[in-house]
Amino acid sequence: MSDEFNMSMRKFLKQVGVTSQQAIEEAMRNAGDTAGKTFQARVVLTVDGLDLTHEVTGKIEGQS
Repeated sequence: MSDEFNMSMRKFLKQVGVTSQQAIEEAMRNAGDTAGKTFQARVVLTVDGLDLTHEVTGKIEGQS
């Protein structure tokens, strides 16, 4: 793959990671005390023009 492709993909994935973390942190603050709770998380990535649907699932532990 080309350097231009790799750079654009890394830039996109960095934006996804940073903005997703910010959104999760804000939601946790708004939820109040989440200590002892586990939240199921799911991200679905689609790319227009490509036959791509990618799903990632995981768990996020709450905090007090």
